[in-house]
Parts: sequence; structure tokens; C-alpha cells
Amino acid sequence: MAVREILEFPDSRLRTVAKPVVQFDAALADLAQDMIETMYAAPGIGLAATQIDVHQRLIVCDVSEHHDQPLVLANPRILAQHGGQTYQEGCLSVPGIFADVDRALFVTIEAEDLSGKTIVLEAEGLLAVCIQHEMDHLQGKLFVDYLSPLKREMVRRKLDKRRRQAATA
Repeated sequence: MAVREILEFPDSRLRTVAKPVVQFDAALADLAQDMIETMYAAPGIGLAATQIDVHQRLIVCDVSEHHDQPLVLANPRILAQHGGQTYQEGCLSVPGIFADVDRALFVTIEAEDLSGKTIVLEAEGLLAVCIQHEMDHLQGKLFVDYLSPLKREMVRRKLDKRRRQAATA
């Protein structure tokens, strides 16, 4: 398996809407394993296939204390949501930037596992935030889209400055 490159904002490929997973095979299992390894190496608690330039509806999450309980969801759909919470989110595609985002506190998700079997999952708190955040990526949406245009532009400039500095270091 391999750690993959994570696309960074404002890369236009992050705006691609992912297509449904239709093949539940060894290649999908390998992709999921690469995503898990990439998420852990970053380090992060969630990753969408879109972030590694694979435009399939596949996400991975792990909010466990020891980062040893990865969750893989293909074609996730929110069946129900309620409550609200504001959480300071970050994103592997927007490194080093954090902002408050309002999300549902509880979500019920229907998805397929790696064998194509339908599963239903109820999530709350951080796991609910993580799943909603990663599902946004599948729609071509980033957490910075919840910010004002001025704040979003400030984020873009800050990341551009970091990239320029890293290139000259």
C-alpha cells in the first residue's frame, strides 16, 4: 500500500463531484487502505478520495483515541440529522488552517462497506463532524466554503505564502 499525495486548496480538482462506487473489488480495498495510510501519515482523522485525486464516493475516518479503528464508507448518504454543534475544523487539504463550522450534532448514515453490503451508522459529536466534512469533499465542497469570501481569500493567500516560502527553503 502507499501514502498518496493530498491535493491542497485552491487546487481545482478538489471541486470535482465524486461518482458513485460501483465496483466493490480488490482495487477498491487497496484504495481504501491507501487512504487510511495517507490519513494516518498526514496525520488526520478523515480523508475523502477526492482529496487524493480519485473521484469516487469513498471516505475514511478514525476518531478513536489510539487511531486504530478506521471506518470506510462507500457511497455515504445522510438519512437523518438533528441537533447542532459548532466545531473548530481543520482539513488536510487546507493545512494549518482552522475555523468554526456549524454542523449537525447527530447523523444517521447509510453507506456500503468494501464488500458492497449496505450498512447504517449513527454518529454524534466528532465522528458526525468528520463524516459530514468528508462527505462535503465528495460534493466538491471544502470547509473554507463555510467562511466569508474575505476569510476564504485570506486563507488562500496564507497558503500561497507558505508554498512560496517552502519552495525557497
